Amino acid sequence: MAAIVTLTMNPALDIATVTDRVVPTHKLRCEAPRYDPGGGGINVARAVHALGGDALAIFPAGGAAGEMIGYLLHKEGVLHHVIHITGFTRESLAVDERETGDQYRFLLPGPEIGPADQERCLDRLAARLPGARYVVASGSLPLGVPEDFYARVAKLVLRHGKRFVLDTSGPALTAAGCVHLLKPSLRELEHLVGRQINDEQDEEQAVYELIAQGRAEIVVLSLGARGALVATAQGSERVAAIPAEAKSTVGAGDSMLAGIVLGLCRDLSLGDAVRFGVAAGTAALLGAGTQLCRRDDVERLYARQFLQQ
Repeated sequence: MAAIVTLTMNPALDIATVTDRVVPTHKLRCEAPRYDPGGGGINVARAVHALGGDALAIFPAGGAAGEMIGYLLHKEGVLHHVIHITGFTRESLAVDERETGDQYRFLLPGPEIGPADQERCLDRLAARLPGARYVVASGSLPLGVPEDFYARVAKLVLRHGKRFVLDTSGPALTAAGCVHLLKPSLRELEHLVGRQINDEQDEEQAVYELIAQGRAEIVVLSLGARGALVATAQGSERVAAIPAEAKSTVGAGDSMLAGIVLGLCRDLSLGDAVRFGVAAGTAALLGAGTQLCRRDDVERLYARQFLQQ
């Protein structure tokens, strides 16, 4: 049984390539593409596996892209369970522009997933809960899935006495109910509290509001180049970013979340788990295209930035 189970309701086949320059109406000659299994929870499971952890990815998938995701996960050795659907799993494209170093990301919508397939996803998750410690749901909700779907997941996980970690946005985030750990961005935090956040004092006030409202026991506010703010009802702590030149931002947030949850599974303190997560997120920036973090990079960055202080 996997200690970390992830749920991805809107998976994607991630495609990455490089072209000299993105020019309107021109045929753009690209390098050979890289294909990766994608979608928030799938990325978290892949990153946990890359870091030596034990994770199972659960997701609905259909069509050629869905088959490709399963094939690639099998090649990586990532445990997974596919709920087969009749719709076609989406593809996402990341194009690096060689002349400028800019990256262009094109995200297609996912298929519609009806009530019966939603129930099959929840049933499969429930079957895997007895051996799990953490359940991570990450990513957007596809067409047909109601905004309160993650709230249903949270109640299911709580009934089994497990800990639910959520990383999503928009209405799905607003309707999520109470979770163990929430990882919003600054923009998502502003959406949740309904106002603009201007400084660090505002950030701290806003995360404490979420905790006081019962939305989360732990909030890890991801602040990009400023690191992260982690808060519980007992207090807060800021974790500094690790300086790095980013080749690609794809999967950095998912790698960070994987590092945090894996750190908690390894019984690190909350602060040290977030530090490990920051190292994992930074390591993802070093890879090209849709690559996630690599274990050697994560351990090197974590040791250099945090263990030698």
